[in-house]
Amino acid sequence: MRIFSGIQPTGAKHLGNYSGGFRQYAATQAEGDAFFCIVDLHSITVDYDPEALRSSTYDLFALLLAAGIDPERSTVFAQSHVTAHSEAAWLLSAVTSYGQLGRMTQFKDKSEQREFVSAGLFTYPILMAGDILLYQTDLVPIGDDQRQHLELARDVAERFNQRFGETFRVPEGRFPEIGARIMDLQEPERKMSTTGGTPQGTVLIADPPQTVRKKIKSAVTDSGRDVRHDRQEKPGVSNLIEIMSVATGESFADIEARYDGAGYGPFKSDVADAVVALLDPIRERYRELRADEQALRRLLASGAEKAREAAAPTLETVYERMGFTRP
Repeated sequence: MRIFSGIQPTGAKHLGNYSGGFRQYAATQAEGDAFFCIVDLHSITVDYDPEALRSSTYDLFALLLAAGIDPERSTVFAQSHVTAHSEAAWLLSAVTSYGQLGRMTQFKDKSEQREFVSAGLFTYPILMAGDILLYQTDLVPIGDDQRQHLELARDVAERFNQRFGETFRVPEGRFPEIGARIMDLQEPERKMSTTGGTPQGTVLIADPPQTVRKKIKSAVTDSGRDVRHDRQEKPGVSNLIEIMSVATGESFADIEARYDGAGYGPFKSDVADAVVALLDPIRERYRELRADEQALRRLLASGAEKAREAAAPTLETVYERMGFTRP
């Protein structure tokens, strides 16, 4: 089985990134031939700082390794190091409809927040489709917020296959049953995010233990009876139960039963301890890896070479079936 997923290097990574992405990557790499891409080309669709992008690419690579991705088992690489991605995006634009791009929820949300809306922000779902389809992907472990983009990639694959002949596998998504969408601790109706969330409601992987504890203990729960009775009615309580489940592996039912009749103070304290225990070893391993940038550069180069070899046959087939002469 061929596995592919990607994540942007921009923005400090948080508990939601780990829950919906990193832990899935580490779990699925044992199931087949896995490719994990740092999608740096996606990062330039909005305002950004070039030096920050350069640094954050290495930051994310080190963090992916620290979270359990093995570069000996999986192919981990930067998108811009494999030019097939850019080529595929242009070729696949011929089988992607303007109307479909205009219906992308993330484009609508992001474009409303900006005076200048780049063409790249509108078309980047085509690049994402190319990312996935180049590797003849069977399975895409992905966060819940990317469902719409994966559906577009599936549609693009099917449209290309119908027009030019069977070329692409049509990928399936895998979304975590628990932790697919961790919410902001201060505004639990919104997803946890370093760009659209609140600083106090976003638990960063880099946060020291005392900061993690402070953020979780100040999480919004409203006044209520107890954890068990309030889960269905109060999104802040439900979010904390989900975070506890991600951190410990316990079921919602077991967590609710343990805190039946208990107040929020002890519950929040235990959630904080569980998250600290989860993130501490990842943060420490990240610091060790990030300190050796030359080693990271070598590993990225090795991953890019493997990715280029894997993507080349599909790209060549696309060119041939679309009628291009080849050098």
